[in-house]
Amino acid sequence: MRICIVGCGAVGSLFAANLAQLDDVEVWAYDLNQAHVDAINERGLRLVGAGEVIGRPSATSDAASLPPCDFGIVVTKTMHAEAAIAATAHAFADGAVASVMNGVGNEETLARHVARVIRGTTFPAGKLLEPGVVQWDVKGDTTFSPFEPAPASLDEVARLAEACTRAGMPAHAVADARPAQWRKVIFNASTNPIGALTGLSHGRVCERPDLRALVSALVAEGTAVAAAQGITLDADPEELIDHAARPDVAYGHKASMLQDVEARRQTEIDFLNGGIARFGRELGVPTPLNDTITALIKGVEASWT
Repeated sequence: MRICIVGCGAVGSLFAANLAQLDDVEVWAYDLNQAHVDAINERGLRLVGAGEVIGRPSATSDAASLPPCDFGIVVTKTMHAEAAIAATAHAFADGAVASVMNGVGNEETLARHVARVIRGTTFPAGKLLEPGVVQWDVKGDTTFSPFEPAPASLDEVARLAEACTRAGMPAHAVADARPAQWRKVIFNASTNPIGALTGLSHGRVCERPDLRALVSALVAEGTAVAAAQGITLDADPEELIDHAARPDVAYGHKASMLQDVEARRQTEIDFLNGGIARFGRELGVPTPLNDTITALIKGVEASWT
């Protein structure tokens, strides 16, 4: 089996390094960070923190050099997904491609370029410390299912989930991943931008009653939008938020959006709070808080130019 990780940032590196431990899986990593690619090829891909792993995938920044792959896992920032899958689609002419990106609308992007798509969501998190080295902050499960309009077969979904699980990245193949996906979207949209606006880690956001109340209000809006689509979440986002705030889980973790703000990079706000608000407008569900949070993060981004 050959798997290509498209976007070998923090979370992509977790998949690449762990899958590269399997003797029956050949792993390729595609990323435009040339220093990261060079370090992986020279010294391997090292994970530290929640898991100590050194994997040796084949890394490249040249999409044309990718061989035919059985599976792709796209882990870019959501706003880079279109360019990434357009560049790499040739490698998946006979394969299936999964999204585990944040937000909503990612599978539709992949389906414009590849025939068989896997809907996915993942909870592990980390950060790039230096080229070739990633800190693994949070462990967690991944959920995969066929993407309804352009589905991979359930057998393909199960093969990918089984490989990830054997590699130490627990994954589940289900008929419909939307309940897990929307739980993750709501979790991220309720906590990430609050951390980005305040500079606080996940745990510090949750220990302030005023901010925790705002988080709950955002959860309520997101849950209402999911319900309007007929989606019953597979677990309560509130419980997940409180669990992650524990000192032994993710108390000190800086959300990816806070990392982006600190680095003055474009955030994924349009696909998180903006995505929830967009679905809300289409479904007639009011989302004033998500609209407000989107505007505030957009304002922060505007201040950099």
